[in-house]
Amino acid sequence: MTVLVSRCELGAPDGRTVAIKDSIDIAGLPTRLGSKACDDAVPAAQHADVVGQLLAAGHHIIGKAVMHELAFGVTGINHHSGTPINPHYPQLIPGGSSSGSAAAVAEGLADYALGTDTGGSVRIPAACCGVFGFKPTFGRVSRRGVWPSSSSLDCVGPFAADLSMLQEAQEAIDPSFKPGPALAPTRFALLTHTGAEPAVEAALDTFLSPLSLIRVELPLLDKAFQAALAVINVETSAATAELLATGLIGTDVAARLARAGTVAAPEVEAAEKLRETFTAEVDHLLEQADVLVLPAMPRGPMSLQQAREGQMDLKMTALVRPFNLSGHPALVIPFEVNGNPIGIQLVGRKHEDEAVFAAAHALLEAGQTN
Repeated sequence: MTVLVSRCELGAPDGRTVAIKDSIDIAGLPTRLGSKACDDAVPAAQHADVVGQLLAAGHHIIGKAVMHELAFGVTGINHHSGTPINPHYPQLIPGGSSSGSAAAVAEGLADYALGTDTGGSVRIPAACCGVFGFKPTFGRVSRRGVWPSSSSLDCVGPFAADLSMLQEAQEAIDPSFKPGPALAPTRFALLTHTGAEPAVEAALDTFLSPLSLIRVELPLLDKAFQAALAVINVETSAATAELLATGLIGTDVAARLARAGTVAAPEVEAAEKLRETFTAEVDHLLEQADVLVLPAMPRGPMSLQQAREGQMDLKMTALVRPFNLSGHPALVIPFEVNGNPIGIQLVGRKHEDEAVFAAAHALLEAGQTN
């Protein structure tokens, strides 16, 4: 299966094996972003900070993972460098844009993998492939050596097949991460009226039944989704302008980038105002609870065939993208509904990433008793 676009052997031979998304620099390897426009990219002169940190932690890099071209897509389809097969759900898309990172973990090719998340690009592939994924608080993990060089949304985050490994990965890339036992029972708040399919909401409600939780709403959730789209469009358009001019970008991504470039300044200004209001709304709810709980996706992912035929479903990211806009940490736990991967998402207070992991442990323990 197409997972690694380039192979290498770096770090301790007996360390945890790690795959790295091809938007993160590894010294001596080109960063090609899954695009023909970058086929002639020169090798990176130095490691991205996160790569240097995981090597310092004694982990072992096995190569660069395939990705949705220019990290600008949710399906994981890449007609140039290849589309990884979803190991647990081969008839479905692997999710994007960190498709190869999620697939490498699901296939067992790596103990963990690194991806990037600008609009759900760690959490969506994690949910699609039935693995764990984490987006840290914005700005907490270094993005030096990560493409694009400037972003108000993007975060580096890990994938793993189990929560303990995910936590080990996060400790490697975030030297400030200091996990510890929860000092009190975790307060969960189930987010209602999310727009998820009724079967998804009902299944999540049943899974959470062992927990004592409150039910809350985020009235600005959909507007935050739209605002995040405006921000990612204008920022990605700026980052890819020179690449788009080469004419070498795949037709599907090129068309979307052309549309992204039409976002007007008033729309961006409104999105930034909405960012402030929505962030305050999330912060207010997190005064009442330690984490918010909601589905990672509102419905199951589309089939691989549908995606290869050019179908898109941006609403896949409706429940994850808003938290890129607000910058809150968010963790995805594998979760199926009627045989389809959906994922459960936990959202915590900014800079309390450790508490999100503690809540995930508590949720899994409660689910085992259900």
